[in-house]
Amino acid sequence: MDHKTEILTNGTQVYCSDDHRFGTDALLLARFCPPHRAQRAVDLCSGCGIVSLEWHDGGHRGPCMAVEIAPEASSLLAQTVLENELTHITPILTDLCSWKPEDAGLYDVVACNPPYFTAGQQSTNSARATARHEKECSLDDVCRCASRLLRDGGRFAMCHRPQRLAEVFAALQAVRLEPKRLAMVKNKADGAPWLFLVEAQKNRRPGLLVEPDILISAGAALYGAAAKNK
Repeated sequence: MDHKTEILTNGTQVYCSDDHRFGTDALLLARFCPPHRAQRAVDLCSGCGIVSLEWHDGGHRGPCMAVEIAPEASSLLAQTVLENELTHITPILTDLCSWKPEDAGLYDVVACNPPYFTAGQQSTNSARATARHEKECSLDDVCRCASRLLRDGGRFAMCHRPQRLAEVFAALQAVRLEPKRLAMVKNKADGAPWLFLVEAQKNRRPGLLVEPDILISAGAALYGAAAKNK
């Protein structure tokens, strides 16, 4: 499959395409909730696998399931895994709404960069429309999937738009995922946030830590990622 190659800080390759690529939000998410080296992890709505691969780049070597519904995106990650011998990452082409692996309830960390929008004009490009709008899965679907995958005390992290913060918290708490950490992402210290990152834990008591804002210049390259055409 033809692809472009991005190189992460510690040399991990990411294969992507014009239709299946990644942005600042996915990189921030991966850095917000890194699994410990041997923990069991899941990357939901994985796309070309950037969260799984950024985790690997940071030292994660435990089992990692990368769940994606788009065949082309999942194939890109499969190619990355095969050609770079990343044997602990397993691309899974499936619908997260119905995915119930045998080891559900045993995972330590789950992350998701979900579709952000429920309404508004959709891209004529099917891949981009699926990535941006809740066509194949809803916010509730994502939270339900994370809850059934995690062990008690396991962590679920998500990035989303500030306009939907209340909805996200409600969806998490409805499936026994208690928000424990929250960080806003801004381009300017005195500007409005354009993204938030939240981490919840399964079956834990309320108690939210609001962390300092993350400031990042719009469009800036993060963590040493640099594009190379192939």
